Amino acid sequence: MSLQKYQEPPLFEQHGSAERRFLQLISALPKVSVQGYDKHRKVIYWNKSSEDMYGFRECEALGQKLEDLIIPSFMKSEVIKLHQRWIDYGEAIPSDELVLEKKSGEPIHVFSSHVMLKEGTDSPEMYCVDIDLSEQHNIRQELERMASTDLLTELPNRRLLEQFLTSSIEDASRNESGFALFFIDLDMFKEVNDTLGHTWGDELLRSVSKRLSDCLSEQGLLARFGGDEFVFVATQVTSENESADIAKKLTECFKQSFALSTENVHITSSIGISMFPKDGSEIDDLLKNADVAMYQAKAEGRNRFHFFTHALSQKVRQQRSIAAYLHESLVNDEFELLYQPQIDLLTGKVASCEALLRWRPKDEDRAVPPNIFIPIAERSELIVHIGNWVLEKACKQAQLWKEQGINIRVDINVSGKELEQNAYFERLRECRERHGLLPKDIGLELTENVLIKSDNTILENLRVQRDQGVEISIDDFGTGYSSLSYLKQFPVSHLKIDRSFLRGAPENAYDSALMEAIVNVGHKLDLNIVVEGVETQNQSNYCKSLNVEYVQGFLYSKPIRSDAIVKLLNEQ
Repeated sequence: MSLQKYQEPPLFEQHGSAERRFLQLISALPKVSVQGYDKHRKVIYWNKSSEDMYGFRECEALGQKLEDLIIPSFMKSEVIKLHQRWIDYGEAIPSDELVLEKKSGEPIHVFSSHVMLKEGTDSPEMYCVDIDLSEQHNIRQELERMASTDLLTELPNRRLLEQFLTSSIEDASRNESGFALFFIDLDMFKEVNDTLGHTWGDELLRSVSKRLSDCLSEQGLLARFGGDEFVFVATQVTSENESADIAKKLTECFKQSFALSTENVHITSSIGISMFPKDGSEIDDLLKNADVAMYQAKAEGRNRFHFFTHALSQKVRQQRSIAAYLHESLVNDEFELLYQPQIDLLTGKVASCEALLRWRPKDEDRAVPPNIFIPIAERSELIVHIGNWVLEKACKQAQLWKEQGINIRVDINVSGKELEQNAYFERLRECRERHGLLPKDIGLELTENVLIKSDNTILENLRVQRDQGVEISIDDFGTGYSSLSYLKQFPVSHLKIDRSFLRGAPENAYDSALMEAIVNVGHKLDLNIVVEGVETQNQSNYCKSLNVEYVQGFLYSKPIRSDAIVKLLNEQ
């Protein structure tokens, strides 16, 4: 009798019926890799999906050890230990998301579960069931990228900036070093945006982002903070001299114009710099202080950089205190309107008056003049609330005068933030009607800068007011953008020439030429001219020689209370 060679039964037949059904089930699953390993972690089973996922054919994998196939080197010792503990002590390997390795060396993200068959025997078998998470991982990565990337410029966004700053602060604190933060704001970007439109404004932001990225060679992070603001964190910079060099480099980036379609746009930037840890050890402090320094750079003329200083910090604290006091004063009704007459040079009589805001807090030590508290209010929504108060008080005063038989126009100063409120013009109409006033009874004074920054909707609303009879003045003309070409675009009736042009005009040929040019252009555009700051009879006579319609200044009256206006009118 000859001995026949013993043939080992197929793998499925080596197990009980329940185990066979399990192996048949998992073998048929698409995109689910199933591998079997003996107690020495040698491959005894390798399904088709394992070939597809990991790149090893079945014949290559069988007999090879788990740790030599798909386990990254840094994980090998831990995998061996976990497998041995399962065999020795019955401690199952927990399911988890893992990053394993393909034959090519590429990483692959999987969700891996483990089952032990023949547990408690001399030949236990571990089966790994790996689900390919590559697609989910790619989607997750894209979502994370979108969540941390500014979609317009492709730069890191504010969220990623804050994460980077957290890490930079930890590193610098641990190493007892520092870094510099640069807050970059584009100068007059809104004007470019309004002129060319948002499409080209977006294109300009993309071009600026690329140029800044190309310009910077220092280690760190450039992020878009929002709007037209960017932040650069230079992680290896520890001195102000190094920071100044980077700021100069950033400023140089804007020397060349930006090509947008058929336009070449010139734009500059203002940069504020804060240093860690000198100027703050928290993210908010570093950003806030760099922002404060940036605004100081703008105040000094734009297209420059400024370091944060403790003196600047003191100034900001003072401004915040004033803002807080202003809020209190609104509640406590601690404001007052004074009125400065505008004189008709032809008749010598009062034609109208400008309502001028004064702050009268009960604690007189808090009081500051309008040239200090109004700019502070204009940086927040506080100016809107103050503007509402002024409108209400001016309308009420005009109503009282009318009831006394006095019919003079009251002009109020209006900020850009007020005009941007959707309900401003409706509120103006409602306030006039409630006090029985006509459109001609309340005039509006706007600066050049406010008008230039106004969008088409605001300008159209102003045209409607002008058509209804509202007198609209450009205030302090010549101290803003001073572009005479803008005058024909604005629905204005009066041009108020700033006092600085009059000061030397009667005696100085250069100043006189400027005055004459402005007055002539204004008259050509059918505008009434108002000259501010008339203090001497010589200045008044000079204005009359130029056929100026109205003057305003201490020669005729300083700003006075409403009862003094009545007295002045009665003396005419």
